[in-house]
Amino acid sequence: MGRIITTSFFLRQMLLPNIRAASGSEFFIFQQDSAPSHCAKDTVVLLDQETPDFIPPDVWPPNSPDLNPVDYTVWSVLQERV
Repeated sequence: MGRIITTSFFLRQMLLPNIRAASGSEFFIFQQDSAPSHCAKDTVVLLDQETPDFIPPDVWPPNSPDLNPVDYTVWSVLQERV
């Protein structure tokens, strides 16, 4: 039968171990946007406990191209080609 996957299970058992394996160390930067699932209380508490230098959502800057310049660069190139 199916399994119910909770936020805690997904983050602790699936997401964080895969991020740590991909980064090759305990240090990584986990950048989020303001999606409701990223701002959920359980998610914020868990990431605050489990990730280095966690920045809580109330301190995240609003949609800043400086934080993710690759996305904005790609979109401008695509726009020129269309």
